[in-house]
Amino acid sequence: ERFHRSLKNEVLQGRFFTDLDDAQRAFDTWRDIYNQKRPHQALGMAVPATRYSGSPREYQEQPAEPEYNDADVVRKVQVGGEIFWRNREYKIGKAFYGRCIAIRETTEDGIHDVYWSRHRVARIDLNLQIVTAGKKI
Repeated sequence: ERFHRSLKNEVLQGRFFTDLDDAQRAFDTWRDIYNQKRPHQALGMAVPATRYSGSPREYQEQPAEPEYNDADVVRKVQVGGEIFWRNREYKIGKAFYGRCIAIRETTEDGIHDVYWSRHRVARIDLNLQIVTAGKKI
């Protein structure tokens, strides 16, 4: 909130930009001052650049596909964010399009968790029959 208030007061308020390049130049100049030159009380009057360190992990444009257990049911997420399993369609999320997810049984009867990598992203309850927009999902 404080960052946004400073940005508004110091760059945006009462200013009109001629085009996107003009706006970008103003943001770039302000970012340099904000991070490199201006001391911050919350940092003991240090500048944010003194606290920054790059990630030790190398950025990967396309992360490797996760590996799943042999007991997992693996499905590829379709363009609309859905998977098909046991003759039904389930919405997982468009963010997972093209990715493989794993369906895992839980200890609860009829309940399955959906994972992308190590993260649970959804839950399927085979005991419920949900109808959305005329389609069973």
